[in-house]
Amino acid sequence: MGRTMTLVYGVLVYVLFLGTFVYFIGFAAGFGFMPNSVNSGTAAPTTQAMLINLAMLGLFAVQHFVMARPAFKRRWTRIIPATIERSTYVLATTLIVLLLMWQWQPLPGLMWHVAHPVGAYGLWGLWGVGWIVMLYSTFLVDHFDLFGLRQVYLCWRGVPYTDVQFKMRSLYCYVRHPMMVGFIIAFWATPKMSAGHLLFAAAATGMILIGIQLEERDLLAAHGASYEEFRRRVPMLIPRLSGAAPITASAEAKS
Repeated sequence: MGRTMTLVYGVLVYVLFLGTFVYFIGFAAGFGFMPNSVNSGTAAPTTQAMLINLAMLGLFAVQHFVMARPAFKRRWTRIIPATIERSTYVLATTLIVLLLMWQWQPLPGLMWHVAHPVGAYGLWGLWGVGWIVMLYSTFLVDHFDLFGLRQVYLCWRGVPYTDVQFKMRSLYCYVRHPMMVGFIIAFWATPKMSAGHLLFAAAATGMILIGIQLEERDLLAAHGASYEEFRRRVPMLIPRLSGAAPITASAEAKS
């Protein structure tokens, strides 16, 4: 693949991802005006719906966890150029998220419903904070490297790729995985929790917890004492009240 085609590929993948991500925000929130969401769509019998939903979530988990592992990347880059490895990972994730949203089956039942305006608006505000935290965190670790654009841009310029040095700053002084904290908040903060939304939020939270364990194992193997010190001083998901002093730490694994 030539340098220009590499750049075009990376940009197109990012645009597809961005559109999917915007739609996914509404899908995961269960907005009523969406063609389909965690709360709406063509309903199937309850058992069938649960099996389909769990199969979609399981497919996402397998792809996300396997393709993010260093051992897989080493083998994968013998088949595809390293310059598009990250973009290809983003593409695979995007396609599976599209499949999940397309095939998602709503489940009957209401777990909770906060009708009071103060409580409802407060939960929607918390939902917004979750997505802001998630998005802001991507820029703290280099948004464009995380989603493959930096790699294809450097290739287009003919500049060798170099890893982005992680800087312990801002949210990373309070919690080790602010992106995941943002996701968890956004998935659970809703005034109207359906059975389908609960299944989605619970399964997604479980996948996040498993993913963090795999990611931290890889980071410890790659960076040793520096990441161990980061783990010792900064909590995993529940932010500390006062930020830890910046230290030299390893780059966050891309997962």
